[in-house]
Amino acid sequence: MNKIKACIFDLDGVIVDTAVYHYKAWKRLANELGFDFTEEDNEKLKGVSRVASLNLILQWGDLSKTDAEKEELATRKNNWYVEMINKMTPDEVLPGAKEFVESCENAGIKTALGSASKNSRTILEKVGIAHLFDVVIDGNKVSKPKPDPEVFLKGAEELGIAPENCVVFEDAIAGVEAAINGGMKVVGIGSPDVLGKANLVINGLNEMSLEKLNKL
Repeated sequence: MNKIKACIFDLDGVIVDTAVYHYKAWKRLANELGFDFTEEDNEKLKGVSRVASLNLILQWGDLSKTDAEKEELATRKNNWYVEMINKMTPDEVLPGAKEFVESCENAGIKTALGSASKNSRTILEKVGIAHLFDVVIDGNKVSKPKPDPEVFLKGAEELGIAPENCVVFEDAIAGVEAAINGGMKVVGIGSPDVLGKANLVINGLNEMSLEKLNKL
């Protein structure tokens, strides 16, 4: 039986919920380009990179742009997003997230953040929990999007823990698949209908405990 020695957490939808800020920034961009962008559209972008998200939005708006124009649009969207996340507060940490990460730390279980977002460190600092993670792996350190396991394997490597001794916490299908592809156990945050491939599915970290972790 492999003992759990590390927990690797996705950021958005697991520790904090920044989807609302992505939504507002993409909506503003779509509106400026002359069409609308709904919350349903935003759901389709979950776990998708900024460039791929922009390509989808342009497709939905039936627009064609050069690579240079796309770069400018992606930068514009990101600047609005960064402006909003810079105003985040500790109240925006999802229920139970801080407490569970602290309980891991107290039990001698190493912790890492594994997110595609290039703004991860800013968000962790703004909500006051950056100190709880031994390692932060984000979009500045990796290039392959989930379901490629790069982000989680790099987290395990920097922690010095073998993948089979790691548990990943994820809210997106691509993230769950990335953890499995990396040979790790995975806890899905969300609906069992969507994240059925995970070893365990819960609604949020407020439902997680060290006891449940050890049962994995």
